[in-house]
Amino acid sequence: MNKTGYGHEMILAVSSLKPPHPRYRGRFAPSPTGPLHAGSLASALGSWLDARSNQGAWLVRIEDLDAPRCIAGMDQRILAQLQACGLTWDEEVLWQSQQLKTYQNVLETLYSDRQIYPCTCSRQQITSALSSQGKLRARNQEQIYPGTCRHGYVWQAQLPEAMPPSAWRLALKPEQVIRFSDAELGSQEQNLNTDVGDFVLLRADGIVAYQLAVVVDDARQGITHIVRGADLLSNTARQIYLQGILDYPTPQYRHLPLVLDPHGEKLSKQTQATEINTASEAAALQALQAAALHLGLRNLSDGQDQTIAEWLLQATHAWADRTKQISRTQN
Repeated sequence: MNKTGYGHEMILAVSSLKPPHPRYRGRFAPSPTGPLHAGSLASALGSWLDARSNQGAWLVRIEDLDAPRCIAGMDQRILAQLQACGLTWDEEVLWQSQQLKTYQNVLETLYSDRQIYPCTCSRQQITSALSSQGKLRARNQEQIYPGTCRHGYVWQAQLPEAMPPSAWRLALKPEQVIRFSDAELGSQEQNLNTDVGDFVLLRADGIVAYQLAVVVDDARQGITHIVRGADLLSNTARQIYLQGILDYPTPQYRHLPLVLDPHGEKLSKQTQATEINTASEAAALQALQAAALHLGLRNLSDGQDQTIAEWLLQATHAWADRTKQISRTQN
């Protein structure tokens, strides 16, 4: 999406992004940058079981905004893998790449409210600014944006017609400490001002940032429960904050334990994690059993003389028992 081509007529009111969905609605949102591996299957299975054990709907969304990283045809491959594992969805699949106008409209609204501003800082400039303040970044820790471009920026009545290549950041209000209860991990807290800083909603290359797209899509689809890997836990406070300023409801979050490789690192497509085998029903069932074992479902049958559908029904009951036990320990 080209940030200089927004236009100035609001086509879709933000309030229309909040359809009423009273019952449980969950989702699985893979990126088509590689096939499902053991880690992504565990997240998909946990999300599916949570929806089914609550008699809810389960949706699939393809997060394909980062086009340079997406692989042609991988979306269909992922969908075929899910179907082979019996993880069927209840509504039409949504592709983020087809929702660009919706994201544009939300950015227009945020700008008119003076809540986003352009940022031309490079990673090196941010690092240098933090170093000059004596703030060193730990390994694998995100850079805390020091607010360089925010200081002195004068908002206009509407988005500028032309801008140099720049990201667009959300201007945080002061003292934003976000607290929430995670259904898996219990009480969580993050100070956005000191731990994150003003974060990006539109990248300098014109690609909508994950934080904005996921919040807008969850609201549009009426998602009430989000079950995903613990690697996304650090994003949750930002998403809750953004939900608040857009007047969206906040879903219930559950962050599942990650599947790790022999070196203790998260399995990922970037590290060439092995694709799950769904060439036969027996192979798909074996992959599901491994995912269930990782999720703590230890009293399931071995699946012999069972169809995948029969095994999933048994797993759904086991998941309900698991979540009740976790809830008791938190209370």
